Formats: sequence, structure tokens, C-alpha cells
Amino acid sequence: MGSYDTVIIGAGAAGLFCASLAGQAGLSVLVLDNGKKAGRKILMSGGGRCNFTNMYIEPSAYLSENPHFCKSALARYTQWDFIELVQKHNIAYHEKTLGQLFCDDSAQQIVDLLLTECQKGKVSVRLRSEVTQIEKTDAGFTIFVDGKTITTPSVVIASGGLSMPGLGATPFGYKVAEQFGLSVLPTRAGLVPFTLHKPQLEQLSQLSGVAVPAIVTAKNGTSFKENILFTHRGLSGPAILQISSYWQAGEYVSINLLPNIDLESLLQEKRQEHPNQLLKNTLSRLLPKRFIEIMIENKQLPDVSLAQLSNERITQIATLLQEWQVQPNGTEGYRTAEVTLGGVDTRALSSKTMEATKVKGLYFIGEVVDVTGWLGGYNFQWAWSSAYACAQSLISTPKSTFVE
Repeated sequence: MGSYDTVIIGAGAAGLFCASLAGQAGLSVLVLDNGKKAGRKILMSGGGRCNFTNMYIEPSAYLSENPHFCKSALARYTQWDFIELVQKHNIAYHEKTLGQLFCDDSAQQIVDLLLTECQKGKVSVRLRSEVTQIEKTDAGFTIFVDGKTITTPSVVIASGGLSMPGLGATPFGYKVAEQFGLSVLPTRAGLVPFTLHKPQLEQLSQLSGVAVPAIVTAKNGTSFKENILFTHRGLSGPAILQISSYWQAGEYVSINLLPNIDLESLLQEKRQEHPNQLLKNTLSRLLPKRFIEIMIENKQLPDVSLAQLSNERITQIATLLQEWQVQPNGTEGYRTAEVTLGGVDTRALSSKTMEATKVKGLYFIGEVVDVTGWLGGYNFQWAWSSAYACAQSLISTPKSTFVE
């Protein structure tokens, strides 16, 4: 199958972008992917419109055992750089909430952008290609793919994590890292819905499809203010997906179902103004009526008039609804997770180049690395930024350094 200046494994966001940059700088680049289509995860992201970056990218929005690792790459290729590329391709986009940028039309436009940029760099993209082995040689690497071999001085692993196995996710990248002596940190599903224990699930599943604005707080104090969504399996919605990355098995999360009001003062006022009004009628103006009925059925709220409430009882009700304690049974797992937490230990990589510090010519970029962003375009920006850092290293590495 020949020889290339670099071989990139994974035709997703990070892999294609890295390939396009390296190719346009004059390197011969081959991208290999086991799937039928390039950019499969891009195509279904953001409800099919691809939340391609965020206007408020900052390192604090990323989880990693080494929180400083992402700073260099994010600073060198920013959201504004990628927005400029999107504009250059005349892709119309809009801001949703919290700086999230989406294509007006379709996620296909981002895939087309990447493939067009790859074409400009004369990049070869080979799909349905299964890499079975990678061997280190004195001159670089030999890659075995579909019974044939490719030689290259540098290999870039952009194969993603374990999230969404239906789109072809595999542990390939982690296995390569371990093969070459790099540490791989434990992985788990991130940005993923919660499942609930059976009794609570049976009660709340009646609310499936109902969304409520809330503040959700993890045990470690991290909190997010966005909607939560009741589902037939448990809880989802942006605030839940965000907090899932900070949640550990067995912990409770605290949910403020009325984040914009002082419920205790409100109930005291209403008791003065309308003492004969039923508590459930007052609360049903603030929260879904069925939710209040469920809380009453389960004896968590009293079915009384406001006049029957003592100050102490009002405090208890306010605490119940504004510090609602929920202990998830677990998550929906990799099947529906948007990202994979953990991965290739950043301590084994250069933050400037993404190259393995002890294996010359071996790079890891994108989701396979232990850097995970918030919901809202942060993970795509990590793909672009880490790909850029890697590409700059590939471009600046003299080819002669790989010759015996």
C-alpha cells in the first residue's frame, strides 16, 4: 500500500482536520477509518446540526487528571480560528444558549468542510480499513491494514473513545497506547443521561418528556443551570448531561427545581394573601402539576391549604424542591454517551505537540486523550485544537530525523 509522511487513524473531527493541515503543508497523508463514512459522529452531533464550537472556550471547561494540559493547544488554535474557517466555507451558523454555535442547515456541512480541506492537501482517505497491527521500526512505523502494509515515520491516533459504539467506537486507541507503554486512565461514559432506581423511576416516568429549568449540583460542588428532562429511563437534559461527567457511582445530586425564586418567602406571602388556597395549586403554577401530584402521592408534600402550613413546614417544602436529593442508579452508558471520560494519560504526551514523549513519531489527538469538555461545542474545539498542535509538529519535523 506504500509509504506516507504520516498516517492518521480515525476519520473523525480531529483526524480529518489534522490531515487537512498536514496535507496542505505538503506532507503525503493517509487517513484510515474502519467505518463506511467519514465523520460519522459529526453527522449526528447537535441534533444533526453540529455544535462545532463555543464562543466561551476556556480550560476550566475541561476535565482531565492534568487540568493544565489542554491550555497550550486551546491557546494556539482558538474557537475564533475555527469560526473563521467556517465563514470561509460560507456555512451559515447561529448561536444557541451559552455561546453554543450550530450550523443553520446541517452537520454535513462541517464534514464537507473537512473533506474539502483534505482534498486541497491531496489527502488520501480510505474507509472500511481495519488496522490490525502497528509495529515500531528504526525508520518509523509499519502499519498492517487489511493484509497489506504501510510504512510511515509518524502515526496519529485519532480513533476516538468508547461513546456511541453504534457509530463504530472501539478501544483501538487505548490498545495502541498500552502497546507502546503509555498509561491509559480508567474510562467511563460522560455527558450521559442518568437512570433511576426502580421505585423512583416508576413514579417519575409518568413525567417522560417534561423539561424543567433547574440548577443541578454534584457532590464535589460543581453545578450547572440549564433544563433537566424527565425520561422513561430517568433524567436527561443539558444540566443532567453536564453533571454526569462530575458524578461518581453511589453519590447523590442536588437539584434546585425553582432556581429563580425564593420559594420560602413566596409561600409565606401566598399564605398571607390566600390562606385557603391549596398548596398543590400554588406549586402547580411553578412546576408541572403531575410532578406535584406525584410528590403528594408519595407523602413528600402535604395535601393541605397554605393556612395549615407552619413556618417550619414551609422551610421543609422549600428545601425539598430547591435541594431535591436524587441518587441515580447509574447512567445509560456508552450507548448514548456523547463523550468518553479518561483515556490516554496526558502525562505521557507533550502538551505542545500531542506526541508521546517516549515514542518518537506517535501522536494522540481528540477524544482518545484524557481531556473531556463540557456539553456545547467544547469537545469539538478540543478536536480542532489538538489536531492543530499535532499538525504543526508533523509539519516542522525534518523527515531526515526518521532515517537510520
